[in-house]
Amino acid sequence: MKAKQLLLFTPAVTCAYTLHHQHNNPSFAIGRDAQRRSRSASKSSQSLYRSDTDSTTQDVLTTAMSSVSKKLPLMNKPPSPKKESKPLKRSLSVREAEAEHGMPWKSSIDKSVEGELLYMPFWEWQMDFMEENLTDLQVIECKNDKDTDFSHNVNEKKKARIVNVCFSSKEYSKIRMTYYDAGDNTQVYNAVWYPNPEYNLPVLGIDLLAFNRKKYLAIVDFQPIHDEEKDHSARYEHLLKPIKEEYESLKGRMSSKFYDETQHFSEQMLFARFDDESVISKDLFPAFQRYVETHLELIRKTEPQPEQTEMVVSKHKAYDTYSADRDPATGLFAAMYGKEWAEDFVHDFLFSMSERPAEGATPPVNPFMGGGPPRGPGAPGGGPPQKQAQRP
Repeated sequence: MKAKQLLLFTPAVTCAYTLHHQHNNPSFAIGRDAQRRSRSASKSSQSLYRSDTDSTTQDVLTTAMSSVSKKLPLMNKPPSPKKESKPLKRSLSVREAEAEHGMPWKSSIDKSVEGELLYMPFWEWQMDFMEENLTDLQVIECKNDKDTDFSHNVNEKKKARIVNVCFSSKEYSKIRMTYYDAGDNTQVYNAVWYPNPEYNLPVLGIDLLAFNRKKYLAIVDFQPIHDEEKDHSARYEHLLKPIKEEYESLKGRMSSKFYDETQHFSEQMLFARFDDESVISKDLFPAFQRYVETHLELIRKTEPQPEQTEMVVSKHKAYDTYSADRDPATGLFAAMYGKEWAEDFVHDFLFSMSERPAEGATPPVNPFMGGGPPRGPGAPGGGPPQKQAQRP
């Protein structure tokens, strides 16, 4: 047998080969007597073979072992240098992601403010609702390709902080939540629910703002991704109309100065500007809960259509681009956390599928979804919302 053939031997084959040749060549008789083997090894530490082995067999085995030894690394040989990689990070649970930065916050960053944060009950209720009702709820990391962390930022000097979490489930491809706390100057709760793109259904958008604890703005809506309701897989405004009818304080109309109500807003949008804080607990909170519950019910009653996924994703991208172009968070948060962070925050987290405007382009100003009002007195980076211009 050629030496190179011995390289293919497994322990079982080697044993069979030894037994086959043992009768004709006693030198292959290994393990006949443990004591003799032990004594032989102690007498000659320089040889791996028994002294009565014939020269031909010894040459074959020596050549084979030499070839094998060249292919196998030595035990004490240091490993070849490799590019250092980051240790794998364990995925956070839903509640771990929430608690990572102390949420739900029980008090404001501004210690002069007493009591619970204005919109924290909305945050807590949504967390409970998602955990109890969504299928396979998972945490999405709040980072972009540059490894910028959007989960938390704070400006101690200006007494402002922001926290973000992001999730996905079988029903929703992305659910993001933001809470911005700047004491009594500004409180913001913002959430957007993107249905799994197998469902050709509207996006659920929530934006609640308070300025100086005197001026309040609220938007809750099933935001259409098509110009016509009928182009969605299911009609939905008839589900919202009876809810909206119960809350006179939430029947306001949006100013056309900043948004086109016919684009990405439904006829049954809850919209309110008010200065009576009791509206939040009396009307806004129960209406918000019912809109969230109805949105999930709509998804569960709608048959998924995988063949429409590509079209729906393109509509989500258009929605994100439209919203990012009109979101003043870049101005509000640039003043707090720097221009680069703020721009990346809008395009890589709030509206992560958006296309950035061409360099030098001036996006439209917008005091609503996701941010604060134009700069002016009354809030860090902004002032109270401008007066609403009623459409004819």
